[in-house]
Amino acid sequence: MKDFNNRLLTCVKQALPAGLKTSLWLIKLTLPVSFAVLLLNYFGLLVIMAEYTSPVFRIIGLPGVAALVLITSIFTNIYSVVAVLTTLALPVRDGTILAVMCLISHGFLIETAILKKTGSSATRMLLLRLVSSFIIGGLLNFILPGSPSDGAFAYQTQSDNLTQVIIAWLPQIGATLLKIVILVNALLIVQRCMEEFGILKYLTKPLSPFMKLMGLPKESSFLWMVGNTIGLAYGSAVMLQKVEEGQLKPKECDLLNHHLAISHSQLEDPLLFLSLGYSIPVLIIPRVLFAIIVVWLRRIENALKEKKQKTVKIAY
Repeated sequence: MKDFNNRLLTCVKQALPAGLKTSLWLIKLTLPVSFAVLLLNYFGLLVIMAEYTSPVFRIIGLPGVAALVLITSIFTNIYSVVAVLTTLALPVRDGTILAVMCLISHGFLIETAILKKTGSSATRMLLLRLVSSFIIGGLLNFILPGSPSDGAFAYQTQSDNLTQVIIAWLPQIGATLLKIVILVNALLIVQRCMEEFGILKYLTKPLSPFMKLMGLPKESSFLWMVGNTIGLAYGSAVMLQKVEEGQLKPKECDLLNHHLAISHSQLEDPLLFLSLGYSIPVLIIPRVLFAIIVVWLRRIENALKEKKQKTVKIAY
C-alpha cells in the first residue's frame, strides 16, 4: 500500500508542472480572445460580418441568417451557438445541418493555436475546418429528407451597457478559467497514473484495429480518446506533453490533428443540441466519416511528397 501511495504521489508531482504550464498558456490565450469576442458582439460587428457572408450559405441551401450562427461559432464556442439558435426560427432540418457545421468550425482562435503548437500549419487547419464544414453542410442538405427554407431573422441585439456586459462576463470567464486549470491538471495526473500502473496499454490495445482503419498510428490511441471525449482545449495538455517528450512523431501528430480538427468533443458538444431536438447520430457520424477520409487523403499527400523527394535525390 505504501508503494502504491508513493507511486501515486510521484505521478502527481510529475504531472503538475506540465499541467500548470499548459493551464497558464491556455488562460493567456482564452482570456483576451473571450474579451475581444465580447466587444465584437457588443458593438454588432458579428452581425455585420454575417450580412456579408450570408450569400455563401444560400448556395448550400441554408437561409442567410445561418451566417450569424457560424460566425458566432468561429469566434466563440458551442454554448454560444446553442444560445443564438434558440433565438432563431430555424426548422430542425436547417438547424441540424448548421449544428454539424458549427461542431467542425468553432473556437478557431484557441483551437487553431493548439493544433499549431502540436505541429500542424495554422492556415491549413483553418482552411480544413472551414471548407470541411461547408462540404458536409452541402452533403447533408442533399441527403437529409425535407427541403430548405428561409429562416426568419430574430436575433436579439445587446441592450445592456458595456459595463453591465463586462460585469456579467467576469463570473462566466472566471468559471471557464477555473475549469481549465482543474481539468488540464486532472487529465495529466490520470494519464501519468495510467502509464505508471500499466493501464494505458489495456485501453489502447482494443482501439488498434480502429486506429488502423482511420489511418492513425496506434500510439495516438489515448490522444484520440481524449480529443473525442473532452475536446481539443482541455485535451491539449496531454497532446503537448506527448509531442514534447517525443512519444509521437511530428507526422503522426499532424495526422491526428487532421482528424481532430473535424471530429472532436463527441460527447458534450452534440448533447448540447438535444434541447433543440436535433439528431445526435447526424451530429456525430458525418464528422467521424469525413475525418477518416481527410486523414487518408493526408497520408496519400505525404506519400506523394516523399516519392517526389526520392526522385529528386536520385536525379542529383
